[in-house]
Amino acid sequence: MTRSRRRLVHRRRRSRPVDKASGLRSDQTVALTGPRTSGLFPSPMRRIAYSDPDTGKRLVFLTNCFSLPALDVARLYRARWRVELFFRRIKQHLRIKAFYGTSENAVKTQVWVAASVYVLVAIIKKRLGLDRSLYTILQVLSVTLFEKKPILQVFSENDRTFPEGPQPKHLPLFDL
Repeated sequence: MTRSRRRLVHRRRRSRPVDKASGLRSDQTVALTGPRTSGLFPSPMRRIAYSDPDTGKRLVFLTNCFSLPALDVARLYRARWRVELFFRRIKQHLRIKAFYGTSENAVKTQVWVAASVYVLVAIIKKRLGLDRSLYTILQVLSVTLFEKKPILQVFSENDRTFPEGPQPKHLPLFDL
């Protein structure tokens, strides 16, 4: 499922009736006739136009799923966006830059571990009443992972402030 481009060249093969009160505008079976798209997608596609009642935007989706009702396809796209935001947040906070394995099981395992760690740190933050961001807590925990100290002690030790005044822009290698 994807959003359709505005200038997508297609030919309508068939139209299905839609309930306009639900926000649906059209449900069509189309053949893509553009020079590149006809070669990339030779089989028929389903084109669904939907007007979002919350934003007023008209969205057009392309999918190869003909078994679901058109309104379900529009709802799935909205849910897909939430999933993408979730993965963006996971990538930002847990820094999953690459997957260690390429199999479906390896990817699922790494995502589940990352999500579990994120949720556990959120629980720790709430229960201990820490005022730091989840990102900062994760950074501190990654540095002190193998130390045998209570978590509150680790965070109280990290409350040290840096000395006032200008700081050198480089590390002194030799104190001569």
